[in-house]
Amino acid sequence: MYDATVQLLQKAMLAKRVIPCLDVHDGKVTRGVQFGKAEAGELRNVGDPVELAIRYNQQGADEMVFFDITASAHGRATMVEVIERAADECFMPLTVGGGIKAVDDMHQMLRAGADKVSINSSALANPELIRQGAEKFGSQCIVVSIDAKKVAPDRWEVFSHGGRKSTGFDAIEWAIRAVGLGAGEIVLNSIDADGTKKGFDLVITRRISESVGVPVVASGGAGNLQHMADVLLEGRADAVLAASIFHFGEYTVDDVKKFLAEQKIPVRLT
Repeated sequence: MYDATVQLLQKAMLAKRVIPCLDVHDGKVTRGVQFGKAEAGELRNVGDPVELAIRYNQQGADEMVFFDITASAHGRATMVEVIERAADECFMPLTVGGGIKAVDDMHQMLRAGADKVSINSSALANPELIRQGAEKFGSQCIVVSIDAKKVAPDRWEVFSHGGRKSTGFDAIEWAIRAVGLGAGEIVLNSIDADGTKKGFDLVITRRISESVGVPVVASGGAGNLQHMADVLLEGRADAVLAASIFHFGEYTVDDVKKFLAEQKIPVRLT
């Protein structure tokens, strides 16, 4: 109990991170709503991932997340090239996810220049992959991304395959298990809120944040600056991840950090 309390206090004292997210399809950044799919023509082309990464690096982003949504051999080769180029141009930590199914896949992305790898459906299919990755590369390199959907008044279930398939797993229980296996960070994606710009799911974010001793990154629903402050304060998240509000020029990373600082939320200002 003492160790868990100390971990939570340490989390609360750390500077909160602002993280732009790039969904990459065939080498281009795209954006959908509530997990819109490429095959359904529901994705909007946003631009070149490296150009966007450079922009956010200049704006003071704490990290950058790339998600490969192509799910093909060609897409994987393209993503390796994207990571290599971004690592050469940017000085912030890079996380890459999507289609990582084995330790060799992790190694390929880390060797290309990623600092962390994010796994989701592959971790659900083979939880030992979390342990294997943590043992080989360290827990700090292993991020478990959780796509959660509210299915009852007080229950959120984990979905796999881009939010299409229910696993029946309780989101909080899965987060605790993933951390127990070696995950060094959790990215919590709200399927209900994703792309809607109506705010984060504060309840499930807070419950998971208070249940694990590793950083929790809130994702899905950012529409304005107050939404970000709310999920960091009320949701107890350690970082906030967003896409649309950055990609379409509504706010810069610097705008977010200045607002958070005004709310007495600790951030790293450039």
